Amino acid sequence: MRIDDGATVNPAALGRLTMATAREGDRQPPRAGQRVEGSGPPAGETKVATGRPVEQAAVPTPKKPQAGRPKRGWGRAVRRWLLGIALVLIAGLAWLLWIAAQPEKLPEGFASSNGRIEATEIDVDTKLAGRIADILVDEADFVTANQVVARMDTANLEAQLREAQAKHREAKSGVESAKSTVAQRQSEKAAAQSKVRQREAEYDLATKNLARGQELVKTGAMSKEDLDTRRSALYSAQAAVDSAKADVAAADAAIATAKSFVITAEQHVEAAQATIERVRADLNDSVLKAPRDGRVQYRVSQPGEVLYGGGKVLNMVDLADVYMTFFLPTDWAGRVRIGADVRLVLDALPQFVIPAKVTFVADVAQFTPKTVETAVERQKLTFRIKAHIAPDLLKKYIHDVKTGLPGVAYVQLDPQAKWPDRLQVRLPQ
Repeated sequence: MRIDDGATVNPAALGRLTMATAREGDRQPPRAGQRVEGSGPPAGETKVATGRPVEQAAVPTPKKPQAGRPKRGWGRAVRRWLLGIALVLIAGLAWLLWIAAQPEKLPEGFASSNGRIEATEIDVDTKLAGRIADILVDEADFVTANQVVARMDTANLEAQLREAQAKHREAKSGVESAKSTVAQRQSEKAAAQSKVRQREAEYDLATKNLARGQELVKTGAMSKEDLDTRRSALYSAQAAVDSAKADVAAADAAIATAKSFVITAEQHVEAAQATIERVRADLNDSVLKAPRDGRVQYRVSQPGEVLYGGGKVLNMVDLADVYMTFFLPTDWAGRVRIGADVRLVLDALPQFVIPAKVTFVADVAQFTPKTVETAVERQKLTFRIKAHIAPDLLKKYIHDVKTGLPGVAYVQLDPQAKWPDRLQVRLPQ
């Protein structure tokens, strides 16, 4: 509508125009070239105070819908029906997916429980107190048995080794000196024995001279004074023999003493040698080695730190001793045999089925740990069970073994029960 400046306005027409405009605002805007329903030609012109003409607003009249056009209510109903059908289809698909995701029910003679792959942990410790010189491996590194993983500072031990070696040389010199003394004492004994033989010869001569003198005295060819002189010579010879024999005995004692000195010196050599071996053993223990094949979990200490005897340097897991721990209720655990077949399926690798054997069944029930899920909501008492993986299989896949992975253990309760196809052994190629 257009109102010219100074046009005369009919108040009644202006009110009807206002009401029509309000009703038109509730309707959808017309398409291009479409006539607005209820609109009509101007009813006439009026004059405003200025006397200029103005178009008179037409009062809209209801208009019947055109034949062949569907009502808007049918479109809304169709949309509602389509939305309902879509919701039903989505719900049905979700139900089918949930059914497909449910694990297949185990046949009779089997039991299952969730668990976690574990391995024996080993601490690499220092034998002696000291400072860490170097650590040669990092966390998650794979190590083999007897591989050097760390070194301790050995300056003090090397000084002790040099001291022990010097004492060892000194002790060996003492042995040689003692042996020389023994030889000297043996020579002295030999001289004493020669002297004994000499004195015995003199004694024998004195004995014969006395016997002849006694015969000569009987015939008057020798005086008694000469006989007494010969008897005195015999006694002197006897004393000389006894003295010579005493010298031999003294030489024997000296030899024994010298030999004891040799034994003592040899013991000093052995002690010095033992000290050398002990220091060398300490030096060898200062080179820390992996006791078994495994993987480093933690570096407990760092280079430069001073540790007491038995201080932890590394923590590693023995990948040749890997098992899964799980829990079963009483009615199942009582049927589990040591050596029963087990199949392990890991959450991270559900396409593989790993064989194992039951190696431990607890003889005392315990409360179910909070981290363990059971078939029943909460089994109050369960038995702990271990299933070990064969060492030969672990050795084959030792670089792929990882601990801490959750999974499910399936136990064969009845030896005659046949494993289902989905639990047949499947290993990586």
